[in-house]
Amino acid sequence: MSLDSKTVAHIATLARIRVPESDLPGLAQELTGIMAWIEQLNEVDTKGVQPMSGVLARDLPRRADVVNDGGNPDKVLANAPEPAHGFFTVPKVIE
Repeated sequence: MSLDSKTVAHIATLARIRVPESDLPGLAQELTGIMAWIEQLNEVDTKGVQPMSGVLARDLPRRADVVNDGGNPDKVLANAPEPAHGFFTVPKVIE
């Protein structure tokens, strides 16, 4: 499939991309190469191949869904700029 500059300009308009007129021939050539590669992929025999979302068939590791307080209040409050009495303090925003 060969794309011309007019088609590339139309694609750019649909994608809402501003492309200078001088760049259209180069983009047409690049997109033609990409389309040729896609056509080449259509020649691959995929009969009997199961669809997959990744190359490895495995389950993701899961952790127990347990509610806790973290158990490290000192480490958490170490991130606070001005902790007070075991809590985060924030500047007053309402007068």
